[in-house]
Amino acid sequence: MTLQLFPLESSPKIRRNTLEAELMEIAIRRGEGQLASTGSFVVETGQHTGRSAQDKYVVRDEGTDKAIWWDNSKEMSEEQFDRLLADFIAFARHKELFVQDLYAGADTTHRLNTRIVTETAWHALFIRHLLRRPGADELQGFEPEFTVVNLPSFRAAPLYHGTRSETVIACNFTKRIVLIGGTSYAGEIKKSVFSYLNYVLPSKA
Repeated sequence: MTLQLFPLESSPKIRRNTLEAELMEIAIRRGEGQLASTGSFVVETGQHTGRSAQDKYVVRDEGTDKAIWWDNSKEMSEEQFDRLLADFIAFARHKELFVQDLYAGADTTHRLNTRIVTETAWHALFIRHLLRRPGADELQGFEPEFTVVNLPSFRAAPLYHGTRSETVIACNFTKRIVLIGGTSYAGEIKKSVFSYLNYVLPSKA
């Protein structure tokens, strides 16, 4: 479902499941960061040095209406999300994208096939260290159950998209996709995955 929601074929170049060393080389070549004296890769995330909780939204629909604590969550309509998704797709058509197919969770009974689509090599490198990497044989026929699209240079239009600012983390748990824009803070990717797991796993207990 999520693969159809966010088509990748229209992007000029897709790098799929690129390994760590190559991702670091690409990130350095593109000026996304630099190596520290210790050999660690260092980046500056700009104005957002932490999560933007006030810019995170959950689509309120039949599936989430009674499952989310709305007193502590900002809601987004299905129409607003679809408008944002269309603009994400159009924006990504002009970008080189990095795609990582990963597992969220170690238990094979509950782990989630997760696809992370990023605009930068270093975000792909970041998430490869936080989620579990399938073996080469497991990647054959990998079908994502959940997708996160991270486009830091995308800027939301508050009046048009219904957001508070140009930064947005829009979670559509029914369609199993999260859109992140206007922030380079990589922790938003990880938190998006964990937020969905917190939403879906209790019902499986």
